[in-house]
Amino acid sequence: MLTIKGLRKTMGARTLFSDAKMTINYGERTAIVGPNGAGKSTLFGLILGEDTADEGNIQRDEWTTVGFLPQESEPIGNETALQVALGQAGETEKLEKILKAHEDAGTVEDPAYFEAQTKFDSLNDPKAEAKAKKLLRGLGFRESDWERPANELSGGWIMRAHLARLLVQEPELLMLDEPTNHLDLLSLLWFQDYLKNYGGAVLMISHDREFMDALIEQVYEIDEQKLHSYKGNYSQFIVQKTERYERALVAYQNQQKEIKKLQEFVDKFRVIKATQAKSKEKQIEKIDKIPKPARPRKVFKIQFPQPKRSGQKVFELDNVSQSYGETKVYENLNFTVERGERIVLVGPNGSGKSTLIKILAGVIPIDGGERKPGLNTSIGYFSQHRSETLNERNTVLQEVMDANGEFREDDARAVLGSFLFRKDDVFKKVGILSGGEKSRLNLIKFLVDPPNLLLMDEPTTHLDIISIEAMVLALEKYEGTLVFISHDVHFIRSLATKVLHVSAGKVTSYSGGYDYYLEKTGAEDNARAAVTAGGPLSNEQV
Repeated sequence: MLTIKGLRKTMGARTLFSDAKMTINYGERTAIVGPNGAGKSTLFGLILGEDTADEGNIQRDEWTTVGFLPQESEPIGNETALQVALGQAGETEKLEKILKAHEDAGTVEDPAYFEAQTKFDSLNDPKAEAKAKKLLRGLGFRESDWERPANELSGGWIMRAHLARLLVQEPELLMLDEPTNHLDLLSLLWFQDYLKNYGGAVLMISHDREFMDALIEQVYEIDEQKLHSYKGNYSQFIVQKTERYERALVAYQNQQKEIKKLQEFVDKFRVIKATQAKSKEKQIEKIDKIPKPARPRKVFKIQFPQPKRSGQKVFELDNVSQSYGETKVYENLNFTVERGERIVLVGPNGSGKSTLIKILAGVIPIDGGERKPGLNTSIGYFSQHRSETLNERNTVLQEVMDANGEFREDDARAVLGSFLFRKDDVFKKVGILSGGEKSRLNLIKFLVDPPNLLLMDEPTTHLDIISIEAMVLALEKYEGTLVFISHDVHFIRSLATKVLHVSAGKVTSYSGGYDYYLEKTGAEDNARAAVTAGGPLSNEQV
C-alpha cells in the first residue's frame, strides 16, 4: 500500500531522518512515535505530498485513497456540523475542481482522479447522511447540535465533525495526527472500538499509550535520524527497543575490545615487528565501525518539595448553582473533597467538568450557594490555557526560580533538565515556547512550590509520552490532594483513586480507580455495543 525508501529530510542545518524506510500494508495499524520535534508531522507531510524530501522516494499503490486528520482544523464558515461531516464545508467543491481539472486535461486515468472520484462518490452516496449522523452520535454530538453552525462550536468539536467526514469517506489509508486530543473518554472509547473494526489501514501519531496498545500492531520510531521498525503495540515496542539497545551496546563494546587489542599490538610492536604492526593497522582501518548506540530516553525521578498539610476537609461546595446565560450547568450542587484524594472528573464534553474545576479554583463567580476552602488549603490551578499562568517575558529559568525563591540556579536547572529543558533551552523566552513546552513548564512551577490542592484540566495535552510519564512519577509522590480532568487512560489509571462522573448537572461518585468505575458502569461493554449497533453512548452508559 505504502512504501518509503531511502528518505532524507533536513530542516535548516538539522537532519530529521536519513535513509528512512517504511512499509504499510493493507489493513495494518501503525504508529509513528518519537519525541516532540523528531519529525513525525513532517513525515506525514511528505507522505501526503505537502512537502518534498531531499532524497529517496515514497510510493503509494495507484488506487489507494488517503484520508488525513491534522492536529488542528482550518477556520470554518456557517456550515452546520452535519454539513461538515458530509463534506459540504468546502470538501466536495475541492473534489469537484480536481475532477474537472483532470477531465479538461484528459487525464482521467490518473490515480489522483480515481481518488477524488471515490471520495466524491462516498460523500454523495444516498446513504451518506445516515452514516454521518451515526458517526456524529458516536463522537459525542447530540442530535440538536447537527444543525448548529460549526463556527459556534469549539475547535475540538469541529475536529470531531471533520473526523466523521473522513470516516464517511472510508479511505483505504486513514492518517491521524493526535486523534485523541479532542475526544473525551466517552467518545474515545467509542472511537477506539470503531477503529478496531475499520476496514482500511490506519497510520497514526499519538501520545496516548493506552490507545496505541489497544489498536497498534506495528511501530516506527524516529530515532537518531532513522526509522526503526518494531512489531507489536506500544508496550511491546518499549520492551523491544530496550532489547535492541542492549544488543547494539554489546556489539559496540565487543568491537571496541577488538580494536583496542589490535591497537595495543600496533603500539607495542610498531618497531620490532613493523610488518605485522602495519598489517594490524590496516586491519583496524578496514573495520566497519559500529557507532556507540544512544541510550534510550528515560524518565528522570526528581524529589520535589511537599506541600504544607491541609485540614481533613480540603474543599466544600454547598448548594452551588452556576449558569451560562440561559443554560444551567449546576443547581444546588453539594460536593466535598477530602485530604489525600486523587479524583478524576469524567463525562461527556460540555457536561460541566471544566466548569467544576474553575469553580473550585475560584476563577469564575458562582450564581448561588457557597464555595468553602478548608483549613490551610492552598490552591494551584493548571489550566487548559497554559499561557494564563506564565509570564511570557521571562526566560524558562527565571520562571522556575520565581516560583520558588529558595531555589538556586543549579536546583532549577536540574529540575528543568529532567523535564527536557536542557542547556540553552533554559534561556528561551516563555512567549516563544510550544504548547508542550508550556505544559511542562507549568507543571514544574507547581511542583517546585506545590499547593496542597492541585486542580488540573487536561494536563497531558501537547506532551510526549516521556513527559507524561515524568508527570505521573512526580504526581505519584505528591502528598497533597489532586482533582483533575484527563482523557489519557494511562494517566488516569496511574493516579486516580476516585472517579466522579459529571453529566447533566449531576455528580456521581465512584470510590475506586478507573477500572472499578468501568466495571460498575459497564462503559467498555457499552462502547462496543454502540459501535455494533451504530449508535452513541448515552450519558447513563458511561
